[in-house]
Amino acid sequence: MQAHQDYIAANRQRFLDELFELLRIPSVSADPQYKADVLRTADAVKAKLEAAGATNVELCPTDGYPVVYGEKIIDPAKPTVLVYGHYDVQPADPIDLWTTPPFEPVIRTTPIHPEGAIFARGSCDDKGQFYMHVKALEVMLNTNTLPCNVKFMIEGEEEVGSANLGAFLQKNKEKLKADVILISDTSIIANDTPSIDVGLRGLSYMEVEVVGPNRDLHSGVYGGAVANPINVLCKMIASLHDENKHITIPGFYDDVVELSAEEREEMSRAPFNLDEYKKDLAIDDIMGEAGYSTIERTGIRPTCDVNGIWGGYTGEGAKTVLPSKAYAKISMRLVPNQSSEKISKLFDAHFNSIAPKGVKVKVSYHHGGEPVVVSTNSNAYRAASRAMETTYGKKPIPTRGGGSIPIVALFKSVLGLDSVLFGFGLDSDALHSPNEHYGVFNYLKGIETIPQFYQFYTGAKQ
Repeated sequence: MQAHQDYIAANRQRFLDELFELLRIPSVSADPQYKADVLRTADAVKAKLEAAGATNVELCPTDGYPVVYGEKIIDPAKPTVLVYGHYDVQPADPIDLWTTPPFEPVIRTTPIHPEGAIFARGSCDDKGQFYMHVKALEVMLNTNTLPCNVKFMIEGEEEVGSANLGAFLQKNKEKLKADVILISDTSIIANDTPSIDVGLRGLSYMEVEVVGPNRDLHSGVYGGAVANPINVLCKMIASLHDENKHITIPGFYDDVVELSAEEREEMSRAPFNLDEYKKDLAIDDIMGEAGYSTIERTGIRPTCDVNGIWGGYTGEGAKTVLPSKAYAKISMRLVPNQSSEKISKLFDAHFNSIAPKGVKVKVSYHHGGEPVVVSTNSNAYRAASRAMETTYGKKPIPTRGGGSIPIVALFKSVLGLDSVLFGFGLDSDALHSPNEHYGVFNYLKGIETIPQFYQFYTGAKQ
């Protein structure tokens, strides 16, 4: 391990500079106006893999953005690790809430990151995290310590649901043949408390449209006599939860796996300070489903949240209008054994059923993914745990993550492979929000820890 640390220390600034180059490209997959930038990022990732020592590096076309593939096969008889990541990022809006421009990375200190954090869209999700693996390959090759084979599959559509990845996996089973998937797109509890996610929530993402009159109306002439789609939509959304924040969609909880009292007790042992949690978010109190702790609400319980809502006049000044249409984007995080397809159908039926006669409702499905639980008894999990224990000095805690990575369930169903969720970010790193950032400590610690996983995993497999 000392050789790895020495190499990382000697190349520290270059490793940061190279990541900054990727972060400067606005690879927003959700917005077609950034198409050229997303494709430019794919080219850049390809070049970075080649420079790190990967071979057979190529851009694999899909019906959307290309998958960047590369490999380093040292012995076909040895185990193979398949690294997954994504080079696309979330939209940076609202831009005016960023302290510095989202695609001009800078390092600033914070109370949680006194050694500095990289502020930029994609710094943690997921450019900074997948690039750790590229640099870890370079470290192992330049210290002659790569113990097994490695393949890379870095996609460009994760932030819009990975719609084309299932077909890509089906067509490339032989190319992607491996023993385990290694993913860094999750978080740890704290920089002094390492953890490994052993579960992810699924996702069902919907958009709703409520239509009233055939045109915008004068609110004085028609107000009080005609249904206002925004008022109706707000009331419909409010009805999706009862007074205990329990989701009211019929059948929503039918397949939810309830954890035992022993399992919930085990979760409660993870370090968590409610006062610090509220302080970090600048809120006076928390809110969520009655009967569950904050950790449980974000890890083992399903949710239903509005991600965006709009309609009517939103420009400067006043316009007394009764709008013709109102819209909202609504996502539901799912837990084992909920099905995204089933939940989407239940939502559609329920939302239409609660609409008053004065409006028409249209429900559209955007994308989704299935919940996942990962075994803590596998060679791969134990290797990840030992790797973190080696570099952090303490054994990582198994945790349930609140986010969704649809590809994890796809890997299992199509390739038959389990994944290790080997993330190094923090929940406080403002993923998907203005001022997203990633600690310099976390970035470099990931590059140091990943080679240890290879050593321990290969030893266990041979």
